Order: sequence, then C-alpha cells, then structure tokens
Amino acid sequence: MRNDRDTLRGTSGRPVLDVLVVGAGPVGLTAAAELRRHGTAVRIVDRLPARLPFAKAVGIQPRTLEIWDRMGFVRAALEAAVPLRGQLVYVDGVERPRMELTLPDDVPYRFAALPQYETERILEEFLARFGTRIERDTELVGFEQDEDGVTARLARAVEGGPPAEEEVRCRYLVGCDGAHSAVRKGLGLGFEGGAFPEEFMLGDVEVDWDLPPGYGVRSTHRGAAGHPDEALVGIPLPGRGRYRMSMTVPPELTAARRAELTAADGTGATVEAVADEVTHGLDSGGHTPSLSDIQAVLDRLSPRPVTASALRWSSVFRISHRLVDRYGVGRVFVAGDAAHIHPPTGAQGMNTGIQDAYNLAWKLSLAAAGSAGPDLLASYDAERRPVGAEVVGRTVRHAKEGVQADPEDPATLLLREAQLLVGYRDSPVVAAPDPADDGAGPRPGDRAPDCTGLTEPLASYPLRLYDVLRDRGHVLLLYGDAESDGLAALVELADRAAELSGGAVRACAVLPGGTGAAGDGRGGPAMPVYRDADGQFARQYAAGTPTAFLVRPDGYLGARLRPPAAASLEAYLRGVFRI
Repeated sequence: MRNDRDTLRGTSGRPVLDVLVVGAGPVGLTAAAELRRHGTAVRIVDRLPARLPFAKAVGIQPRTLEIWDRMGFVRAALEAAVPLRGQLVYVDGVERPRMELTLPDDVPYRFAALPQYETERILEEFLARFGTRIERDTELVGFEQDEDGVTARLARAVEGGPPAEEEVRCRYLVGCDGAHSAVRKGLGLGFEGGAFPEEFMLGDVEVDWDLPPGYGVRSTHRGAAGHPDEALVGIPLPGRGRYRMSMTVPPELTAARRAELTAADGTGATVEAVADEVTHGLDSGGHTPSLSDIQAVLDRLSPRPVTASALRWSSVFRISHRLVDRYGVGRVFVAGDAAHIHPPTGAQGMNTGIQDAYNLAWKLSLAAAGSAGPDLLASYDAERRPVGAEVVGRTVRHAKEGVQADPEDPATLLLREAQLLVGYRDSPVVAAPDPADDGAGPRPGDRAPDCTGLTEPLASYPLRLYDVLRDRGHVLLLYGDAESDGLAALVELADRAAELSGGAVRACAVLPGGTGAAGDGRGGPAMPVYRDADGQFARQYAAGTPTAFLVRPDGYLGARLRPPAAASLEAYLRGVFRI
C-alpha cells in the first residue's frame, strides 16, 4: 500500500493538505480540532463572515462533555454552561409530574445548556491552540476526487470585487456544511425523508417568572379533539431569567409570513415551492418574530403570568427529517446535519453530529498518515449511519407522540437521551465478543465507562479512569495481578501492541488494590501503573481475572481480551492499523 504522505502532491510539487473541512459549526470545529490533536494537517473553511450570535442548538448531552474531557477542554464548557436539572410539564395550565434528569453516579457529567455560539467559541479557541483558524467568507464551489485525493475549488469573498478562487488539493474532504450541504449534493447522495407542516419560532429572551432555575418548561394546549394544538418550550440559558423559547407559529403570523414571501417572490408561488428542496432550519426571509409575538404566546401558554424582555434574537424555523444513504464516497465524507436532520426533540442533533466528527477524525488521521487498516474508513458509515437512523426515527416519534412513544423504563430512556447507550457492537473493526464471556461489563463496541478510585504513588488523591485516558489516542488497559510473572506478561503484551501499531497504542496497567509494583522507575514495568484501590475498576469492567481492554480514541472499547493473549490482540489491531 502506498503512503499518502509520500505519493499525493499538488500541481506545484509541494505536499498537499491532509483534510479540508467544510463548515465551521460545532461539528466541523470538532472534526478539525480532533484531527489537529492527532497531528493531521487541516484547513477549515466557512462561507459566513463571522460566527452567528444565535442560541440555536443549546442542549449539551453528558456524552458530549465526556468527549470534550477526552479532548482536553471540558473545563471551559463547564464554566460557560448552566445545568439542566429537569423539565416542568404543563398541559392546559395544569402541572404534570416533572421530569428529573438524574443519571447514575458513575456517569461523570450531567445535562447542560450552552448557546451554540458559545459552543463554537470554545471549540474555535481550542482549535487555535494548534495554530489552525477558520478561513471565513470562503465557500466550496465544487470538487472532484480520484484514487489519490480530492481537488476542491474554493471562492473567497473579496470586498469590492469578484470572489478570489483557489484550487486546493487534499487527501480527504469532510462536509460539515449543514442541511443544505454542498458536499452532500456534490456526492449525489440520497437524502430521503419528509417535512413537518408546522412552522416554529425561536426567541432568546429574559422572563420574570418564579419557576425553579435549571428546569426546562414545556406547556401545551389541547384543542377540541384532545390533541395538542399549541406548544411552548423554554430552555434556560446562562444569565438571569434568560431562556431560549420555542413555540408553534400562530396561524395569524403564519398567514402574514406567507403573504410577505409570496409578494417578495413575485410569482404567486407558495413558500414550499420557492424554498430549497430541504425545508429545514432557520428562515432568513419573511416576518421575524417580535417581542410582542413571543409575549402573545407566553400570555396564552405560560404556567405563570410573565413578562418577556431583552429580546436578543428571534427567527422562524422549519423541521424536516432526512438521512443520507451513505456517509461517504471514496475520500469524501459528510457529518452532522449534512448527513441527518430531524426534530430538535431531546437536543440530539448537534450532539449526534459532534459524535460523527469524533468518530471520523481519528480514522482519517490514521488514513492520512498511511497507517489505517483496509476497512477502517468504511467503518465510519457502518458505525454512524445506524446511529443516525435511530436518532431520526426516535426524534420523529417523540415529536409526534411524545416521549411515552418509547416503552423503555425511564432510567434507560434517560441514558439513551444522554447518548450514553450509543454503541458499535456490529462494527467491522470491533473485536468479536468471547463466546465464553458471561456478559458482565462492557463489551467490544460499547462506551468505555468511567470509574474513580485509581491511585498512583505520586498523587495524594484518587484519580478517575477518564483522567488516565484524557488527551491520549488508543489506550491498552491491562488488568492483572502484581506478581512478577503476571507483570511480565502484561509488559510483553504492551510492547507487542506498540510494535504492531507503530507506537500508536499506549499501555497502562491497572492492578488490584494493595501494595506492589508502583510504576516506571519505581520497581515496576515501563508503563504507567495505577492501583484499583477500592475495586471500582474491577466492578465496572467485570475484570476479576487478567484482562486487556483496548480503548479507542473515541472512547469506545475496540477489544476485550480475556486472557490477554498476543494473538488475539494482533488479530484486532490488523483491522485498525496497516500492519
């Protein structure tokens, strides 16, 4: 196999770019930052001149915070966000049982709210640490790919003149450019689905009600047939009394907007006929909801008398539900809204897109370096498209029928909404489960759970497992006893993993609590050694006997080997690395 870094060159003879990312929203920024964190050369472009100051996607799932922890910047998000403790539910003004967003103690993060522009700011600042900045006012206008790479054509806006055009040669192209993705259209991907007939409006306002802080508010009115005909959803944001309000557009406002759009178009056509084929997202034309429009809905649906003020931003939006038939073709891939769009129920969209980017980035980094196994890039579609299909289906059900449409018990439902149950057990690059396994603990393809209680001789406080995994790539966790023969076998396996992966797999030993080998330079093996002081790791991972856990860069178990045999480890690594 040829090494891309040696063979692919631009017309000038210089080595070309590894990855071009199109779109600088949360998904594109995640892709670029994770690629740069793995040492991959990246450019990221966006057609907008600046970050939009809109509180669009505001819900941050616990799994997303785990990802940001692994990447190394979760503290900035925690300091900027506010907690989401639950949801207050009202039907026809009558309070119903509230929903508490309570997760098990072993989940390190909770639900949070953060305006999308703040999410983008934090990601952009993290990306800048690697010397990479967004190239704004720059649009992808076309691309072609061949066996060795992609030729992309960019147009950069120039004040007072025609756009400046540039041709970029790159190894891979990633489209994170939203529901109307130019990359998806350029690939000719199918994007089947439908649209909801209702229009909705958003408003970022301050309200003076006395409802408990940290709780979202959902208030609905039932019509004559007993079905909801109007709804108000408020999500708390950072700031005193500040909420992102979402509500059904009243009929009178819908009629006014249709008249404005028809008059502006001059053809007499309907809004749907003159709109883009994908009616999803914010509407830049027609009537922008005013504070009085939002107040009128609050007057009807708010569970308390309330006055709204300090309108920062408002818009009307439409909702579609669609999924691409493939997440990539050849050297070009799509992620986020470019691949899947659906109702905002449960704050799944942006968070699912971030996981798309996180899954793809480490694989692209290996591929760009010529180190990826033959099926690694194909596993992006195999792993993420089923997730996209599940999210689209679930959010559509919840939008039409409510959360009760799913028969799961509340605890499981909450874990799924938190995106903690996403897994890849059927992935072609995940090790097969051991037929003799008893089923306890995480399986290959499952999220690697956190635990605490790990000790290290130089730290006077217990560590979390996520502290050990933070800012690392592939990590081989070796659980075993401290006897000399057992440690020697662990060291041999760690050395073999490093050799097969070209040093990409780093090993850590987790030993049962007690005394014994301490670590490198202190009488132990030449790798970090941690003690499972109170047995939390052993319980969480069902590791009663010597076991090897290969944790992928995206925080999922690639393999669980019991006993930790070199042949089994090599079989797994051959699916991931070019060996």
